[in-house]
Parts: sequence; structure tokens; C-alpha cells
Amino acid sequence: MSRIEKKFAELKGRGEKALVTFITAGDPDLATTEEVVLELERAGCDLIELGVPFSDPMADGPTIQLSSERALAAGTTLPGILEMVARLRSRTQIPIVLMGYFNPIFAYGAERFAADAVKAGVDGLLVVDLPPEEAAELQVATDANGLDFIFLLTPTSDPSRVATVSRLGRGFIYYVSVAGVTGARSQVADTLADRVASVRSELELPMVVGFGISTPEQAAQVASVADGVVVGSALVKYFERFKGAELLRELSGFVASLKKGVLGA
Repeated sequence: MSRIEKKFAELKGRGEKALVTFITAGDPDLATTEEVVLELERAGCDLIELGVPFSDPMADGPTIQLSSERALAAGTTLPGILEMVARLRSRTQIPIVLMGYFNPIFAYGAERFAADAVKAGVDGLLVVDLPPEEAAELQVATDANGLDFIFLLTPTSDPSRVATVSRLGRGFIYYVSVAGVTGARSQVADTLADRVASVRSELELPMVVGFGISTPEQAAQVASVADGVVVGSALVKYFERFKGAELLRELSGFVASLKKGVLGA
């Protein structure tokens, strides 16, 4: 049983939903990322998504774009991220998912990447610009190495796409709550609950919902209909304002409030 599968089983057994947090690896540097991951876990996070910085993050809004720029300027690379995850594995067993774009993986080499990622302790992979129809070569490598390949669904996904993702996906399914790029939003769409319920009924894997969730109230609202909630841009904004111990303290307080919202759903 993978760490991702085990975590969702544990949460389901307690009648809880997952809080998934996204941060960009290497913002402001990988040493800080390592400490932030541990602080997020202490504050109540259940799964970590580490963004792999990329120069053309087409699915991301300004907040995460700027975060990627800061990480790249600091010299963050995919091999460096894997080395950091390997160091983390002596300190935590929280499930870790790498989220990003195909170009860095292609440059690394699909088979070598999958093997090295699992060796480092990565549990899952979400490639934003690689739909199921184009993912076969990479998924052969991830499946062979036991790395969960996580796919996206969106409000425009038709029944055929839902069926394909349900068949090919591993770990969990990531449902994008809005049509558009990442970024905090003032409210959750009124139609989200019905859409999530409809899609979730067709899936065997857990379904988490992300994009635009930025408050404990919104997290509670989404957790009431999904298996988990992803918060990204609202967290990444803290990296623009704080550093060092103050960053850890502010992130911890915010994540604890999000977890409280999820538990109250």
C-alpha cells in the first residue's frame, strides 16, 4: 500500500477529509522548503504537493508564476528537489506529490526520473500539461516503479474523459474547481457541489478539489463534498511577505485554521 493510499484509508477510517497543501519547491530556497514541509505537517497538513518550478507555467496564475521565478532564480533544479525529498524521508513519512510540467521530466529522462523519484521517496506525480492521451510513455515508467500518476479533471471534462482518468489514474484524482489558472478566489462556485458529486460517483479513487480555495470556510465547503481539499496560491502568498521563523509561524497558523475548517466539514 502506497503512502498516498494509506493516508486516505486512515482519514476515511476516522471520517475525515484530506488537507493537501501546495508550495513551490525552492522558494526561496530548498533548505527553507525542507523546513516548511515539516511545519505544514505539524500544523495538520495530510499530503504535500511540491511544485517543480518551470519557466512557462501556463496553468498557474501570477502568485505561483512569481514563486517559480524566485525558485529558478535561486538555482532550483529537479535533481535538487529529489535530493531534498530524500533528506526529508529521514524526518517524515508524509505523502509527497511532485506537481509541474513535462519539460523538466522529459529533459531528465522519463524512466530515470521515475526510478530516481521513487528512490528519493516521492509518492505521486501530477503533470499539468500531460493529459491521459499523451501520458502513456511516462506512465509506463511510473507504473513500473510504483509512482502514482495523478490526473486532472475539470468542469469541462466529459464522461469519456472521466472514464479514462478513472481507469488510468493512481493515488487520487485532482478536480480543478474552476476553468482558468490557479489563484485565490473570493468564493466557491455555486455549482461546485453538484459537479463534484456527479463526477465523484464515477470514480473509485479519492477525489480532491483545488484551484481558488483560500479560506477555512471555503475549505470546509469543499471538504463537505470531496475527499480532500487543495490549497496552493493562498499559501504561496506568504512567501512574498515573510521569511525565516516568521514564515514558518505564519504558515503554521494559516494551515491549522484550514485543517480546522476541513475537520468541521
